[in-house]
Amino acid sequence: MRILVISDTHGEMGKVYEVYRSLKDIDMIVHLGDLKSDANDLEEKLGIEVAGVKGNMDGARTKEDSSMIINTEAGKILLTHGHADGVNYNLTQLYYRALEEGCVAAFFGHTHVPHLEESGEVILLNPGSLTRPRDGSDGSYAIVETGKDGIKCDIRYYRKSTKPRGGYIKGLINYSDRF
Repeated sequence: MRILVISDTHGEMGKVYEVYRSLKDIDMIVHLGDLKSDANDLEEKLGIEVAGVKGNMDGARTKEDSSMIINTEAGKILLTHGHADGVNYNLTQLYYRALEEGCVAAFFGHTHVPHLEESGEVILLNPGSLTRPRDGSDGSYAIVETGKDGIKCDIRYYRKSTKPRGGYIKGLINYSDRF
């Protein structure tokens, strides 16, 4: 199964639709909160299965209100917004929660910063935010592939322009008096 994982769209869906149209063979979208209504809109407009959870901006206060578990060929995956799991401070609580639930991975949002950690028995993945990134990028998302052999996660970055950026030499030439 090939999954597009996004988080923290906050009602700004333009980049999400652009990214989705550029990808091939997506079987499911996971939306990790803020806002759950964005997940509902994706499912309705794209006609694809969307697993979405509520975030703190949806009024979810507890772990139960802001999480769910999905089953994949690779095993169970915990989906959570993360605010109720303390992901702003460290990921230990989330890691042990995933272990207790028998999950091979935990996907979370809330921080707006991408993170991928394969430590111990659980993969921890935060796709960052496409619309309100806090890492200095133009936004990010993740592609996850699950199968009998396991799970593979890849964080990808949104690019405003497809034009290649020039390097140091190009800058010298463009902004010099030609030496």
